[in-house]
Amino acid sequence: MENQNNVTEFVFMGLWGNKQLELLFFFLFLLCYLAVLMGNFIILLTITCSHLIEHPMYYFLCHLSLMDLCYTSTVVPRLIRDLGAARKNISYNNCMTQLFTAHLLAGVEIFILVSMALDRYVAIVKPLHYMVIMNRRRCNLLIFMAWGVGFWHSVALLLMVLNLPFCGPNQIDHYICDVKPLLKLVCRDIRVVSILVIANSGMVVVVIFLVLVASYILILYNLRTHSSVGRRKALSTCSSHVMVVILFFVPCIYTYVLPAGSENKDKEISVFYTVIAPMLNPLIYTLRNLEMKIAMQKVWSKVAHSEFK
Repeated sequence: MENQNNVTEFVFMGLWGNKQLELLFFFLFLLCYLAVLMGNFIILLTITCSHLIEHPMYYFLCHLSLMDLCYTSTVVPRLIRDLGAARKNISYNNCMTQLFTAHLLAGVEIFILVSMALDRYVAIVKPLHYMVIMNRRRCNLLIFMAWGVGFWHSVALLLMVLNLPFCGPNQIDHYICDVKPLLKLVCRDIRVVSILVIANSGMVVVVIFLVLVASYILILYNLRTHSSVGRRKALSTCSSHVMVVILFFVPCIYTYVLPAGSENKDKEISVFYTVIAPMLNPLIYTLRNLEMKIAMQKVWSKVAHSEFK
């Protein structure tokens, strides 16, 4: 029997039902989005216009900032528009496009974070072989693999959702088209699909998070043999990575490990990895990084000098 799909558009219920509260958050999220654009653009410009682009760590950071820009631009502009709109509707095709794009970019970002952890591990555990192991060819291969894994993950989720029947109602209890709120609208038993979603997203995120935690434990263990100056520098860099990983992974684990039918705070928690983390990442990597500060000063002094010519 063919799957029946009577839904041509979805309506977001949004974060809050209070109109005055939504108008307040309209301006708040607008400021957050502008901060995301400005912060990540500054990182991209600083790294690409300086010698830092030659270093693997900053090469990955450049790609991470690009993913933050793209991922946030997939979600936040529509959220801002919907906060000021009377009717928060999205067509079925646009909903599926947003689902695919958001999971693709999030998947790529997760594996870029893994690559950054690998880079720090090699730099601290095998410092003499660092430039040989983390050469540009291998860095490019890791980025290519991140896109490949992200694409596989998002295609698998999209095909799963496209095969499901939506017979109404069409109200999504969220502010984005994500797989879990969509599953609540399916007019058939979703137990098997829910398990597949947890396996595809939830368990994968948990495993990667545990691998990252294990890698940083090994890094800390190996720092015992370093000098106090080397330990401080390594801990400063690694602590930035750990903060970013926690900001991104912990809300993701909460959202995707629990089954679709459970009553939880998915849409409120998802604000952390869709808005807050991309906004704070540039601050975490610049305020705690002396090399980035020096490079920023040089790049912006060059820009200012060229404007006065």
